[in-house]
Amino acid sequence: MSQNPSIENQLMTTFLEQKFEIEESNDIEMYKQFVANYVKIEQCVAVLSDYQADCSYIYAGSFGAVFGLPDEKSVIDSAFEECIFTKINEDDLAQRHVLELNFYQFLKGIPKEEYSNYSTFSRLRMKSSAEKNVYINHRTIYLKTFSNGSISLALCLYLPSTDLQARTGIEGKIINIQTGVVVEAEKYKNNAESILSKREIEVLNSVAKGNKSEQIAAEMYISVYTVRRHRQNIIEKLKVTNTAEAVQTAFAMGII
Repeated sequence: MSQNPSIENQLMTTFLEQKFEIEESNDIEMYKQFVANYVKIEQCVAVLSDYQADCSYIYAGSFGAVFGLPDEKSVIDSAFEECIFTKINEDDLAQRHVLELNFYQFLKGIPKEEYSNYSTFSRLRMKSSAEKNVYINHRTIYLKTFSNGSISLALCLYLPSTDLQARTGIEGKIINIQTGVVVEAEKYKNNAESILSKREIEVLNSVAKGNKSEQIAAEMYISVYTVRRHRQNIIEKLKVTNTAEAVQTAFAMGII
């Protein structure tokens, strides 16, 4: 689990609680063959995640040795590759999860037929006790979308990075892979309105300043009961256990 488990929990909940059309096929066998062939060429690591079945198919070329993966296909009982996540720098991993949440929200604003035209791109650091960092290029592409807009299959690619210059941050971006155009960050960052209401954001900002419910009620001219209801809604929407985690998660996601 990452340094900010609440962000990872929100990511998992977002995808696993989608409504899937049972009568629709996700063509998993076809995609598995495509991914296996791609890995044979690139010798990278590819994770094909099936959100409907909550499992993943991991294909490791020679680059899999960096993660301690066997040079073969494996299946795990989770749509999220914790066996790889645990090898990535915790700060970078949290930023990667936030980028994917933003990616999901961005796609919900365009026609579902265009989902596979876009990909995330980021540069991640491996966890290492050595002085020299190992850098990895990471991409996420959503391969299969059901008629109701639910995403059933995702592909994550891990490849060695040729950019070894030390910098902070993952430099995450969303790219139109048909045109090569990078999507402006303003179009997908701070998608607070899709997660929290304006009033809930105001309450959370006040909580972040250390104000108690009574103080928030007074400054907003609402009842303490209403403030407490807003706080509970915030906790539920951000998939956290308390307001301290809510503040941490909202800050990481750029909501506050």
